[in-house]
Amino acid sequence: MPNRSVDRLRRSPRDLEQAVASAQAGRDECACFAAHQAAERAANAPHLFHRQEAWGHVVTRLLRQLPEAASPPDSLVEQGQVLDNFFIPSRYPNGHPEGAPLEHYGPLQSQEAIRRAREIVDLIPDQMT
Repeated sequence: MPNRSVDRLRRSPRDLEQAVASAQAGRDECACFAAHQAAERAANAPHLFHRQEAWGHVVTRLLRQLPEAASPPDSLVEQGQVLDNFFIPSRYPNGHPEGAPLEHYGPLQSQEAIRRAREIVDLIPDQMT
């Protein structure tokens, strides 16, 4: 089976670009989700690189389950913990007790999500050596 880790790694900056574009357009809930996606794809890439199967969407778990040779610093795992909070509620109306996602996310959240995802996207290639 071919190693598709580079494909995942190349896609994550594009998700990050989508997050930035969404934030600039005032679609902060979309920006939060796209930032999570960028981090998720980046965190999945080293698993594929090391021929390790990884499932799920929890960035924190994906980072913690990397092989020891690719283990990220704890600070990177903490970035994932923040981003994991955006995965479901930024997309679904029932992710909060009431109100559509667009009512719960603004520039503060989207900029924070983008910043944290960028840290993961920028550092992950170092985990693939």
